[in-house]
Parts: sequence; structure tokens; C-alpha cells
Amino acid sequence: MSNDIAYPVFRTPDRALALSTARRLVEFGRWEHSEVYVYAELPSVAEVRRMAQELPGGWFRGQEEYGEFDGVPFEDQPALVVGIRGPDLPADPAAYEGRLPVEYEQEDLPVGSIEDAFTAAVGPHRGYVNWESLCWPDAPDVGFYGESKHAEVTLLLNTPTRELDEPADDHTVLVHVRSVVFDGRQTQEPYAHWLAEQVGLTVIGPGQRS
Repeated sequence: MSNDIAYPVFRTPDRALALSTARRLVEFGRWEHSEVYVYAELPSVAEVRRMAQELPGGWFRGQEEYGEFDGVPFEDQPALVVGIRGPDLPADPAAYEGRLPVEYEQEDLPVGSIEDAFTAAVGPHRGYVNWESLCWPDAPDVGFYGESKHAEVTLLLNTPTRELDEPADDHTVLVHVRSVVFDGRQTQEPYAHWLAEQVGLTVIGPGQRS
């Protein structure tokens, strides 16, 4: 389990507004080593193929049953389970049986390189954009002295949870800080409030662990 906690600071059905709001937070903590990661769950063969046409550079991974490939050498496992690029996806629909939903992801990308295209391509499906390796500044007035290891921003698409286990008709922006629990409370929560306030936002719900 990661040692961060993410607080919701904005929620809207307007996809473009959600993305622009997330970017305000990102720019507050962005530096030369910041990166972006995208992920989506695609429920049908048609949607997998559509995503492969729109964003062919990503990796597609199908589901497997628990223990299905125990003892099977990696090189003998189906490419769709191991992970495959868009242009190499199988043409036979039978290859997807038992493999849905198919996961789509791209990681270690430059900030600004994929966010617009991905948020449009994900459509009604659950997914997220995660900006990583940010650097939150010092906030001595509230007793905090910067953060980098757990400084992230997430835009949840069509879901309010980091686990993507609840569908929604809107999108949620999260700000991440280090999780530090003392006497049953998150001592870093005031830092999340401070970060949100710097770009005109407020924390609107409890923190989420993943």
C-alpha cells in the first residue's frame, strides 16, 4: 500500500473543466522531472479496438483467472494477458473471451503530452490521469516543509474512487500528500487544505487511501 492519502478538491460533470482544474494544481507543483500516467478499463472488444485506433501507443492487458497461468513460462502466456501494444492486438474476437475488461495504460510521459487526447478517448469508461513526481512547496505558516515523494494530482474519470469501483456521471480531482497518522488523525490533512487553497479550491471530502 502506498503511503499517501488523496483528498478530493473538485468534482464536476464537465470533463474539460475537471482537466483544467487538475492542471492548475499540477502547475503549482510541477518541475522538470514531473510525469503523467493514464489508465482506463475498457469493457468490450469494440472499445478496446476504438482506443487502439485513437491512442495506439498504450499497453493493453486482459484479465486472467487467479492461478490460471501458474507454472506457465512467461513467454507462453497469451500476449493479451502479458501486455500488448495497440497495433498488435489480436483480430480474433475469441482472444478476448474471459479477458474483459481490458486495461489500458501509458506511463512515464511528459506532462502535457497525452492528457487532452486521453480524457476525450476514455469516453464513459472509468479511468484516471495521474501526475507524478510533483514537488509541493514549503508552507511554514501551517507547519509543513515541502513534499516530493508523495506529491501527486489525480483526475478520476467517471468514478469518485481511486479503486475505480464506483461508476459516476462526473469527474473528481484529488490532491495527494504523505499519510501520517498520529492519535488516530491524519496530521498532513491541513497541508492538503493549504495546497487546495493556493489555487482557489477547497477539500470537499475525506481522504482516500489506495
